[in-house]
Amino acid sequence: MARLLRLAERAGASGEIPVAAAVLDGQGRCLGWGSNRRHRLADPLGHAEIVALGQAARCLGDWRFNDCTLLVTLEPCPMCAGALVQARMGTVVFAAGDPKRGALGGCLNLATDPSAHHHMTVVDGVLERQASAQLEAWFRNRRQR
Repeated sequence: MARLLRLAERAGASGEIPVAAAVLDGQGRCLGWGSNRRHRLADPLGHAEIVALGQAARCLGDWRFNDCTLLVTLEPCPMCAGALVQARMGTVVFAAGDPKRGALGGCLNLATDPSAHHHMTVVDGVLERQASAQLEAWFRNRRQR
């Protein structure tokens, strides 16, 4: 997670919201990683989780991630959480929770929703203070400009 916070910091310096994600296989090897790219690429799908999932799917040659773990610096939004359910992600580990837009326990929980055909394990709060401080500083600086 500390590496992802550094990657998120670089994304923030480029004008993106500082969020980074990585997909690890069952042995802990990185299959894909990414940071937010929405503004840079003018792409509404340019969330870190979606970028990492796409890269990992190409690396794995499959769209199913039952034995994999996604690490991300901010709780996934509904779009990303939905993609993780569709991808059958085994575990999601995130740093900072998002009570306004988070979809893995923040404002809703797609991991346990009865409509979900797949239920993943969710671990929250890993390096939460550091991730929250990073996001708060970025938004504070953005508002001041």
